[in-house]
Amino acid sequence: MKKLLIYILPVTLCIAFTQCKKSWLDTSSPSNVDDAFVTTSPSETFKTLSWCYANYRQNCIMGTYRWNDPIGSDAEMYPEDGSSNNLNAIGRSDQLPINAVSGGFNGLYATLARAAKVAGLIKAKAAYQADVAGGKATDWTQLYGEAMTIKAMCYFDLIKHFGDVPYGYENTTVADYTLTSRFAIYDSLIADLKSVEPLMYKIGEGGINAERMSRTFCDALIGELALFSGGYQTIRTDVDGLYGNVAFTKKGAEQYGCVYARRTDYLTYYNIADQYLQAAMDNKGSSGLITTDGRATSNNPFQKHFQYFADRAVSPESLFQLGNIQGGVQATTSEYPYAFGRPSDGGSANAAPTKTFGALRIIPTVYYGEFENGDKRRDASVTVTGSNGDGNEKILSFTPGNKSTGGIATNKWDENRMSPPYQSAQRNSGMDWPILRMADVILLSAEVKAELGQSAAAITLVNQIRQRAFGNTNHNISGLTGDALKEAVMQERKLELLGEGTRRWDMIRSGKYDEKALAVRADMTTMINDLKSQGYHTFPNGNTIANYIYTKMVTLANPLTYDVTDSTRPELYPGWRGQYNYTQYVKGTAHNLAIVGLFTNIDATTAATLVTQGYTKTNWGINLTSSAATIAAYDRNILSGVTSPNDPPRYYWPIPTETISNSKGKVSNGYGLPQS
Repeated sequence: MKKLLIYILPVTLCIAFTQCKKSWLDTSSPSNVDDAFVTTSPSETFKTLSWCYANYRQNCIMGTYRWNDPIGSDAEMYPEDGSSNNLNAIGRSDQLPINAVSGGFNGLYATLARAAKVAGLIKAKAAYQADVAGGKATDWTQLYGEAMTIKAMCYFDLIKHFGDVPYGYENTTVADYTLTSRFAIYDSLIADLKSVEPLMYKIGEGGINAERMSRTFCDALIGELALFSGGYQTIRTDVDGLYGNVAFTKKGAEQYGCVYARRTDYLTYYNIADQYLQAAMDNKGSSGLITTDGRATSNNPFQKHFQYFADRAVSPESLFQLGNIQGGVQATTSEYPYAFGRPSDGGSANAAPTKTFGALRIIPTVYYGEFENGDKRRDASVTVTGSNGDGNEKILSFTPGNKSTGGIATNKWDENRMSPPYQSAQRNSGMDWPILRMADVILLSAEVKAELGQSAAAITLVNQIRQRAFGNTNHNISGLTGDALKEAVMQERKLELLGEGTRRWDMIRSGKYDEKALAVRADMTTMINDLKSQGYHTFPNGNTIANYIYTKMVTLANPLTYDVTDSTRPELYPGWRGQYNYTQYVKGTAHNLAIVGLFTNIDATTAATLVTQGYTKTNWGINLTSSAATIAAYDRNILSGVTSPNDPPRYYWPIPTETISNSKGKVSNGYGLPQS
């Protein structure tokens, strides 16, 4: 950073890229323009504002696997042994170097500074002022609200990932700056967004889709800001007066100059969240929960949302998804499906499909033990197979590693589901990145209502999600109140949003981070001990994980599989796997994997029969227990920073060196993080 590299920089308002599959990215601009030119028309202004979206995508969001959000919970983990890439995820951010994510930190400030500059230019325009006086959403009021929403989203990311940060210095030259209380920042952002959201377009109005920020998304963001302000979080105790008159209820011990706490007036913020999460649903425009499928191949409206990403289209369930470009000269880095997609051992180019690293793995006790029978989300969310890279399906291994090793993986972003998959180069698929969808908003609203004692309303919202998940009302919840209802909402969020980077924040916000961390570690220990002592472990729901399964390659007329409930069809069950019907870089003709014994322990007689049918005995659970090093790797990678129920969660990244060194001692890192 330069002297306050909080991107207090003179802004040359120009766009960073041209051409895209999406209309709003089809832009071009002179390389040097002045402020007056930027606001000559809404279209010219948006060309500048679109730089913010591009910079957010390229230089902010994916830093160190999206800030470790999707790989640090009691459901999700990182797959490699001994890597430093998941130090934040496991709760050991004290071991990070100070500049671990300086690029993301600076990128967020650069983005919000540009957005704030654009907002200021629009606000000074007579045309904008006339539109505000008219009280009706127009292109100018939308652009102003859009710029303010981008700014707020960037500050939200900064608070979540760095805690208290400098605020309000953008586009000015300052010699002195200091930390600002996160609670004061939340209040300021909420007030700003409340003032702009009435004059923004809903999704579907004014040519706005979910690749731009709308009134729909703005309402949801206000709700999230309020909910995070009112929820539990780790706060600093080493900076006198930082939080002013805000009082707290504390949990656990004060350590490392911090403590786990919630503001005592939290219900005020839950009421704000209640109002604006409801507003997001009321102002949904053309967006909404996908409840029907319509495909000849399946009836899974939950999976259909993710299919839109594979189809390189905007999902009607999205409130915001970040646009990407496939291949060619203008390609953007399609990091999300590469990092978090269904794994592939393919090479970096010209493979079927190309390499997918698979940094996001699902903890096996969750896959086996927490989904109810009939839940259509399980197979669409989690996969036990990946790709060999030559058109063939491959069983994943619990041995620590990446690609086809590292454990069972998320199944929501699978390049095999593209038509056709992009085979020329890895990280070039063109899939958009998910940010927020309506199911998340519905369940956030349920969480808030449960906390506010609106039990019936919360249950109704949860059951909307469950009815889609099961395809009927047979699994609806009823009669829950208080802590039991809060827990049911948390569990529903866990299964619905698995792998989407929300679970760790739910754990933190609910005040149950330590409790949940210790519980999943205990569950893993019990499972591993049973695998070692008896060769299998059976979960309360009846599912069994065993040391061995039996597999063979088979030929299917359609090698890409869909929903299946018949567990006697090992070539199809579990569903949502297989391979795209590739024509290049393919080996052999039997591309699908039949699996027997995935949820039961195979006895010796059955095993002998399977071998005569061409099945091979294949390592499964035994790879979890094969060595002390493997057991230690899983123990480390699952929230090992939590050692007692009194530990304050440490999930912040260090503020970079230059911001600290240029602050004249007014900015420091807390939480036991490095200062230099």
